Amino acid sequence: MDEFDASSLWRISDFRREREAHPDTNPFAADARPTLLPTTLLADLQQLQGDPLNGDVLEVIAACIRHREAALLYLAYGDRVWPVTLFPREFLYHSPRDVAQLGSGAGLAKLALLSAEPPHVRPPGDNMSERVANPQRYRPMEALLWAVSLHGPRSVVLSEISGRVAYKLVSSGLRELPSSLGALRPAVERLRQEAAPLRDIAGWPGMSLPRASRLLNALYLTGALMISRSHPSAGRERSWRNLFGRGR
Repeated sequence: MDEFDASSLWRISDFRREREAHPDTNPFAADARPTLLPTTLLADLQQLQGDPLNGDVLEVIAACIRHREAALLYLAYGDRVWPVTLFPREFLYHSPRDVAQLGSGAGLAKLALLSAEPPHVRPPGDNMSERVANPQRYRPMEALLWAVSLHGPRSVVLSEISGRVAYKLVSSGLRELPSSLGALRPAVERLRQEAAPLRDIAGWPGMSLPRASRLLNALYLTGALMISRSHPSAGRERSWRNLFGRGR
């Protein structure tokens, strides 16, 4: 793993050994809090993956955003454990490593979920100020979502936006595009003007089915995607809707 300095990150072997020794608590947290996620989020993860410990990283992130529940994700990046805490309400993530340091290498392509647990830090401005971490470790979640969507292991559309639908960009919900978007940028601009199903987007210049799927996942997770089941290319239903409904 050469994308960033891993000197302060746990090795996966050490992480698993400690979890086996302390199965009911989190030995990596200063106060060893119980590892119990909110019931609704946990139920959703179990429904999506059967076993959340072996779940798809992007599906787990999508579930956290859908429920607006904070969660600490221990991710396998190479031979190291990369801890990422999601704060969907604030649209921030906390981590000792910035996703911008990872690039688009093999580490992201093989990113895997080791564990999903309650957060051990609070977001900036929280009343429990003693649990607010170093401000420099809180970052906008958009960058994380774009990186994992475009370069992570998942190359098909998320289950909640799949099916006979047409997609269109919500310009008001789209913030700054990542500089690494490259050949996908014309597709984003085209989605500003027209609605299209996945099969059509995949056929646009420079696109393919995996590229289109990754782009739609990123737009969806960042709150910039609408779907329609009434559009002529979709074939059914009658209204546009923003699935996350964050109104950002």
